[in-house]
Amino acid sequence: MVTGNLREAAETSTRYPLLRLFLLACAAVLAEGYHLGVDDGEIYVPAIKKVFDHRLYPFGAEFFLSHAHMSLFAPLVGDSARLLHLPVETAILLWHVGCVFLILIAGWQLAQAFFTSARAHWGAVALLAAALPVPVAGTALVLSDNYLSARSFSAPFAMLSIGFLLRGRLRLAFLWLVITALFHPQMAVYCAAFLVLYWYFDRDAKLAGEASPIAAQRSAWLLASVPSVGLLHSFSLTPATGAYRDVLYSRHYFFAYRWHWYEWIGAIAPLLLLAAIARWPPRAASAAMARTCRALILLAGFSTAAFLLFSLSHRFDNLTRLQPMRSFHIVYLLMFVMLGGLLGEYVLRGRSWRWIALFLPLALGMFAVDRGQYSSSPHIEWPGQAPSNPWLEAFAWARANTPVDAVFALDPDYMAIRGEDTHGFRALADRSMIADAYKDSGAVTMFPRLLDDWQRQQEMLQGWRSFGPAEFERLAETSPATWVVIERNQQAGLDCPYSNAEVAVCRIAARP
Repeated sequence: MVTGNLREAAETSTRYPLLRLFLLACAAVLAEGYHLGVDDGEIYVPAIKKVFDHRLYPFGAEFFLSHAHMSLFAPLVGDSARLLHLPVETAILLWHVGCVFLILIAGWQLAQAFFTSARAHWGAVALLAAALPVPVAGTALVLSDNYLSARSFSAPFAMLSIGFLLRGRLRLAFLWLVITALFHPQMAVYCAAFLVLYWYFDRDAKLAGEASPIAAQRSAWLLASVPSVGLLHSFSLTPATGAYRDVLYSRHYFFAYRWHWYEWIGAIAPLLLLAAIARWPPRAASAAMARTCRALILLAGFSTAAFLLFSLSHRFDNLTRLQPMRSFHIVYLLMFVMLGGLLGEYVLRGRSWRWIALFLPLALGMFAVDRGQYSSSPHIEWPGQAPSNPWLEAFAWARANTPVDAVFALDPDYMAIRGEDTHGFRALADRSMIADAYKDSGAVTMFPRLLDDWQRQQEMLQGWRSFGPAEFERLAETSPATWVVIERNQQAGLDCPYSNAEVAVCRIAARP
């Protein structure tokens, strides 16, 4: 059993101010923004909707189901919407708010393990809430997305597992680790690694002559990584070649030498801060915080070493998709809890004006970041709200006016077009589409078996920007597509029952 300060921390009040934490979660969502089906939401939302209505996406579903089959994420959200008779988009928003709420609950639990004072606890969760959009070094992750994803669940679940470990609640720590693995196997591996490293630094129990239950649980924790380890058969020590190499290297965050200098600062600076806390632990903090810092430094060090190794030779190309630097997601989450607690304890204290002076600008910064990233979309995309973005208007028309089994074709890079704001067609139109180059290529990097199918579909769309009636006719002959979403300058000569200032939705058909 963990002893000393851990025992003392475990005996402090475990009550949670749930109402105030919920209000803080709502405030965080309002400041950060909410967007349905953007970025990775183009993978996660169609999987949810497929569970909700099995008729959807009769073509091309493998590009999002390959991820979905490894997680309970889509069944939980989709089945809950059906059982509660909620519109699926309403259920997605409610789960999103609930996950932010759960992150703050987990942050409060960790803060109680690190500090004894209420102001430190509130500083921890307030800073955590204000840091949700912060990018995690160069990993292409943020602390918490402004849309629902499997990471929305795995982050608080992993934090709860760690929090229960720090309190000596080993069975609950293991239970939450298993739950994390059921939602996001990759993130569960990093959490399991932290738990084992923390055991390494937990010397108090051994010095007291007690057998450490953490050591006894070590192998059980590692079993949570089995869902990811089972994928290792698809990895090989051979260079990536051909089209797969091109797709793999389009993800710059897979390779150390393609990180920008400021992304490396995002990896090094947190470790320096953690090292300072471990070397000179604050008087108000428990011994658990110093041990946590050491475990996080070691976890980050191993991850960085693996990342650098995988980038040394093309023989390790296939191993780069393990993305070891994503372990920094846990590092950042725990670091902000510690940093917020220290700010609350030593800087903000009981002075209201200090709290306002710090967190009001941070909230405004969250708002500004969202407006810069999604400048053509509402800050909060409420379910049922009429879209104001021309692309989203076209997607909404397609959902309401085309058959469920319709297959669409779009510019393969449509999500990167200015004003589209990275909204996914499948996620919002509820219709099948020819695979794109922006997001479906990400599925190909993780599941190389999709490469041939993806490449064939990309060949059908090659030269899209110069397509005219003849090319669209040929597309209808060589693909299952019967509809296209195009920019207005391509509309001439096509049958387009819907158009707006920028986008048109048109039928295409093969020559009789």
